[in-house]
Amino acid sequence: MNVNNLYPTIIRTERGLTVEGTRLTLYTLLDYSKADWPPKLIKDWFDLTDEQINDVFGYIATHEAEVEAEYQQVLNRSAQDECYWREYNREYVMQIAAQPATPEKAAIKAKLQAWKQALGIAT
Repeated sequence: MNVNNLYPTIIRTERGLTVEGTRLTLYTLLDYSKADWPPKLIKDWFDLTDEQINDVFGYIATHEAEVEAEYQQVLNRSAQDECYWREYNREYVMQIAAQPATPEKAAIKAKLQAWKQALGIAT
């Protein structure tokens, strides 16, 4: 569903504000912009059209407070999901960590240790 007739390539999906025809959210592109990537590089990196990149930055500029607030909600929900799944899988991860290494893994670990020593990397 288009969110604004001024920016026809910006739609709202279950993931939030998204560039139409892609799986890219405005929040992802906002992160790159905040990391000082120029719009041309973002456009080229994600293979966006001129219209899409202009709509992205036009929409963000016009609705900055709204986009930032929604992005904070996305980050909070993501942090909650991560906590849930860490707790959900805690016992399973502990079981895996407690298993003895296979001879193959032990050999790889010994080889890695030897390389680290040869390179002078502290372990």
